[in-house]
Amino acid sequence: MRGTRKQPTLLTNKEIKQAIDFLKQTELRATGLQLGERSTMSTAGKVIKCKAAVAWEIKKPPSIEQIEVAPPKAHEVRIKILAVGICRSDDHVLTGALAAPFPLVMGHESAGVVESIGEGVTSVKPGDKVIPLFIPQCGKCRTCRSARGNLCTENFLGRNSGLMCDGTTRFTCKGKSLHHFMGVSSFSEYTVVHENAVAKIDDDAPLEKVCLIGCGFSTGYGAAVQTAQVEPGSTCAVFGLGGVGLSTVMGCKAAGASRIIAVDINKSKFPKAKEMGATECVNPLDFKKPINEVLFDMTGGEGVDYSFEVIGRIDTMTAALASCHNNIGTSVIVGAPPPDSQFNLDPMLLFTGRTWKGSVFGGWKTRDYIPKLVSDFMGKKFMLDPLITHTLPFDNINEGFELLRTGKSIRTVLTF
Repeated sequence: MRGTRKQPTLLTNKEIKQAIDFLKQTELRATGLQLGERSTMSTAGKVIKCKAAVAWEIKKPPSIEQIEVAPPKAHEVRIKILAVGICRSDDHVLTGALAAPFPLVMGHESAGVVESIGEGVTSVKPGDKVIPLFIPQCGKCRTCRSARGNLCTENFLGRNSGLMCDGTTRFTCKGKSLHHFMGVSSFSEYTVVHENAVAKIDDDAPLEKVCLIGCGFSTGYGAAVQTAQVEPGSTCAVFGLGGVGLSTVMGCKAAGASRIIAVDINKSKFPKAKEMGATECVNPLDFKKPINEVLFDMTGGEGVDYSFEVIGRIDTMTAALASCHNNIGTSVIVGAPPPDSQFNLDPMLLFTGRTWKGSVFGGWKTRDYIPKLVSDFMGKKFMLDPLITHTLPFDNINEGFELLRTGKSIRTVLTF
């Protein structure tokens, strides 16, 4: 009896996409490992010519240029960047909302592979997968030695020189020196960072995903679980539903909050917020009364236990504080405030007992906790995929900025 030929199984569109994503991740991992194996032989100690996005002037889009990247000096690490996210802070530099010296190489939310190391570096070696850190951890200053904070004295937020610790730059283009950005400058195929500003991560980590742990995800998620230490059963309000705000929603959910009220004037963000864990979504434009009064009405006149301002506006920072319970409520400022801005605040908002605090990089001690967050992601304790709406080749960086400005993306990841 002749057998019947088995008909081929057709894959669904979802299965095809999953297969393509798997191949891309495998290729990125293989690229990183191969680079590490050959880097010390081919480029260590030499100037590298590579592709970078250079911002020459304020309010002008960055241009793709060939730049020269000098070898790392003592206690420095040169990294091959393989994936980098476009963060709102990068756009703030271009618009002038965040002061920075030009010309410069921006970018600070990234992941890559160590290409070479300078004298005295002991924590990483060529071939290691790493995440560069805009908040370093020197381990020696008072903050690093304290259990209460994470803003290392060596951070780049307080200085605006755009230079490495020794007062020089590692970047040149067309005979001109380029400034660094936040000690990271990852809108470049290669960058140089101080050893204190790099964290070694899991060799199997998909860099095109965990790059978000270099800023956006860690900042929002940590604001809830690390800075505020949200308690199970509590009520939270998150003002602003960009990538950092949605990560804050995820942190509130992970901490066990029973109600998570998402606040934004863009209703198109509400479905994603609910996917991330929001129980209710509110548009302040739908009400004639201030949003803090709306939140008090929604909570039976008590106010929320925790609020998070993840926009960077003075008025919403004050509204977030005023929406908290007047005695035991805690409000956390996560969004970077505009330059030279000042509060005009009724002191009774604090006198009655509310707590108002800020959170930089989610309160994490970076070199200690970033590897753990990557391991948690690998262990499926949280998801990053829903935050990544677009993945583009690095040359399309200005398309990524446009997606950010028009509210069409949560996170765009650029790959080299």
